[in-house]
Amino acid sequence: MQTVRYRDSDFEARLAEACAASSLWDPEVEQRTRAIVDAVRDRGDAAIIEFTERFDGARLRPDQLAVTRAERMTAALQADPALRNAVAEVQRNVARFARRSRRRNWQMRNAHGAIVGEKFDPFRRVGIYIPGGKAPLISTALMTIPLAKVAGCEEIVVCTPCDREGAVHPALLYAASAAGATEIYRIGGAQAIAAMAYGTATIRPVQKIFGPGNAYVVMAKRLVVGQVAIDLLPGPSEVLVVADDTADPRLAAADMLAQAEHGSGQERIWLVTTSARVLRAVERELQRQVRQLERRTLIETVLQRNTWLILVRDLTQAIEVVNRLAPEHCEILTRQPGRVAEGIRTAGALFLGPWSPTVVGDYVAGPSHTLPTGGAGASFAGLTVDQFQRRTSVVAYDRASLRRALPVIQEMARREGLTAHARSAELRLK
Repeated sequence: MQTVRYRDSDFEARLAEACAASSLWDPEVEQRTRAIVDAVRDRGDAAIIEFTERFDGARLRPDQLAVTRAERMTAALQADPALRNAVAEVQRNVARFARRSRRRNWQMRNAHGAIVGEKFDPFRRVGIYIPGGKAPLISTALMTIPLAKVAGCEEIVVCTPCDREGAVHPALLYAASAAGATEIYRIGGAQAIAAMAYGTATIRPVQKIFGPGNAYVVMAKRLVVGQVAIDLLPGPSEVLVVADDTADPRLAAADMLAQAEHGSGQERIWLVTTSARVLRAVERELQRQVRQLERRTLIETVLQRNTWLILVRDLTQAIEVVNRLAPEHCEILTRQPGRVAEGIRTAGALFLGPWSPTVVGDYVAGPSHTLPTGGAGASFAGLTVDQFQRRTSVVAYDRASLRRALPVIQEMARREGLTAHARSAELRLK
């Protein structure tokens, strides 16, 4: 853990270190990922099979890449009532939230009296990546697939890693199927992103790719933009806790450790506090609580590499630091969390008060937990249902409205030297 205090002479330089680019922008990661993406583009299934054996230890044939209907039925039969109830409850919350934020067609009359508007159509075929390495992320299936379903996407393609035997975790398989996946492939990593972008003999290409992943998955999404659309850049998890002197250090530490346990070692954890007492107490709690956790070794790597405890002058400076860091998750443990939240403009998601730990957003609240990381929150929002919709503008003039628009068309065309533009309107009115 690294501690930074606003009184330090090198405060600005240390803060810049805390804001340093994440693994999403690592040139070595980019070089390795590009080689994988290029291989899948050029060699298709053969490259996927090669990388699956190298990275996951599974030896597959092309006809084994797709999860079969029988496997999906077996996973459903194995799902116990507790899992079924949990999946159903999360689906309800996510779908209800998505229905409220779905974009709808609209129209109006402009200054010429013509009808203009927008229409929103679902992408027909979308791809969703679900991490499944050290932890089968059932929650990610439920935070992505229902949005595609609510938007009306006809084909929902899921890619997720398999184990050494070529199997997908049955609980993840059940959740993806229950949520509405129409195809599931047992491939992970950058090769899965490339397969969905370029297509292979087995996997038809998609129009847009969604979902979080490790640094290689997110880098692959960056590299295929243009060939295919992507949602955002959701990489290794991040959490920032804003705390004043009223914060409970036990809760702050527990929430920081929860996000550190994902397992990539690239997770990033910050505490930004106005209280030196709280900073010291959180540091002690992190060291105490980590000893009790199953994933202690993985978490300690994050605590050593990517955990920052930052003491600021006041909440105004705290807000400035948050906006500079642009964290994926931002918890606000202060007297008036709503007022602090008003000033935060770059976080992927905000969690207000001691009763709103990040885990409710991870699992059950309703908004998707697929959020921007690595500072991308300054430009990207989290995943929403409208990202599964394609926007088209609609324009409908009649003779009268075109006549009213003609003088401006003629003037604009004259100024730009594009006389054929004006003529195409003039011909209609002669």
